[in-house]
Amino acid sequence: MSSEPSFTIPAHPERHFPRRGSLEYEGETVFRLTPGADLTGPELESIVENVLADGPYRSGDFLELPLALWLVRDDETADVFRVSIRDGSVRLHVLPSTESAGLRRFYDRLTERSDCDWHVQCRTDLA
Repeated sequence: MSSEPSFTIPAHPERHFPRRGSLEYEGETVFRLTPGADLTGPELESIVENVLADGPYRSGDFLELPLALWLVRDDETADVFRVSIRDGSVRLHVLPSTESAGLRRFYDRLTERSDCDWHVQCRTDLA
């Protein structure tokens, strides 16, 4: 039996445009990646920033938010997802067209750049 975590997406959020110029998602699937070592928020941010800088990613961060948050596109898989850091973990937020391959590749790159094991949990909230 493999010890590799699964990045099978149980449900995708649905995109809605309720008012002119706005965007909302109904439902949520988040993969929570928790390091086996005690890493601080700034240390997690540094690891994520290194993963994003090494590519094949295009990303943008939201500087005015009270938590680290990036919108990420993997140019090799064409997957788009959000990455956030909160409560000592890196979280991969599934978007309507996100596929498992992009999440798996991000996880693989994250584990390559850190000196610890990672525990993966998936949570889905359907609206």
